[in-house]
Amino acid sequence: MSIEPSITKTVTIDCPYERVFAFLADPANWPRWAVVNVRSIEPTDDPDWWRMSTPLGPARLRLRANAEFGILDHDYVDETASWRVPARVIPNGDGAEFMITFHRPPAFTDSFFKEQTDLVDTELAALKKVLETAGE
Repeated sequence: MSIEPSITKTVTIDCPYERVFAFLADPANWPRWAVVNVRSIEPTDDPDWWRMSTPLGPARLRLRANAEFGILDHDYVDETASWRVPARVIPNGDGAEFMITFHRPPAFTDSFFKEQTDLVDTELAALKKVLETAGE
């Protein structure tokens, strides 16, 4: 048994937990914040799966949301790989924390994995901006 390298990214959002969770639990919102990795997204005939256009080509997304526990785990599948991405929304006073963990797929080199996860910082900044300015 081995342990794959992983990284967890976190962002604090000054927006009620319920609103953060609801926004993230709707894949139709993902192009608004996942600006690096999701160009467009649409539902499929299977209600569990969404079809995405990404910089690397077509992919599919299945969200495993559970509001009671703040779970937003999702499965990502493209032509070259598939993996599960654990994610959580946690209440923090009047706001929320969003955490997302990436495990390095075996096909990724350490440097490519770091490049890709560094891009998530841009997405988390976009998520924060979208949710914190939504009421303005």
